Amino acid sequence: MAGSQIERVFSVLESLTHEPRGLPLQTLAEQIDIPKSATHRLLAELSRLGYVRQNPETLRYHLSTKLVAMGFRYLSSSGADIVQPVLDRLAQETGELVRLGVTDGERQTWIAKSQGARSGLRYDPDMGRDAPLFYTASGHAWLASMSDAEALSLVERQAAEIPADIGPNAPRTNIELLEHLRVAREQGYACVEESSALGTSAIAAVVRHPADGRVIGVLSIAGPSARLPGARLHELAPLLLKFTEELSAASLASELFV
Repeated sequence: MAGSQIERVFSVLESLTHEPRGLPLQTLAEQIDIPKSATHRLLAELSRLGYVRQNPETLRYHLSTKLVAMGFRYLSSSGADIVQPVLDRLAQETGELVRLGVTDGERQTWIAKSQGARSGLRYDPDMGRDAPLFYTASGHAWLASMSDAEALSLVERQAAEIPADIGPNAPRTNIELLEHLRVAREQGYACVEESSALGTSAIAAVVRHPADGRVIGVLSIAGPSARLPGARLHELAPLLLKFTEELSAASLASELFV
């Protein structure tokens, strides 16, 4: 059961972020493991404050656009306008999806993207999700910047459930993960083919703070494996590393990187 009142509130909001069609009261109560009456009180207060709305026909609860608007206001005032043109240029040059994840404590969250594919297959996951560390290029790039012990400890603490439809080339054990990290350290970037999902590939490299060299983000290029086989990923590496350096310099003017 969620503990404090504030934990319960955020549990409700987080549950609703995964359900654009909304959720009924009973389902929400079961998901956050608190009594139905307490869940109803939380939803009533969140509705009063404008963060949640109830569909009068289905009686399902949905997030309002208030949180979305808050997120956009934050991004608009935090230097995202400096970062976005860099992502747009890389996406245009590669013709693939470019994503930027920022590191905050023990999390790496995708906060910005640019889609370079204009036709054909498009790989375009939602933003705002934490990058799974165990089987994504973004995760491997960040973990490779740490010692093996630090990387395994962080993966263990993330305790993310590995999806059933994970790609056939994803690491299955810590030994396999450490081999991926060894290769990423040697290359200076991480590559995965059909790891996070069947038919997708990605390459990623860390963005470092220009003053102290600490990792502040991860830049990645992802797309269908048909367009991004291993040879193509390595061809893109110099371009990716060039753009990580550009983002590193731009980070001084953006509050996205702290």
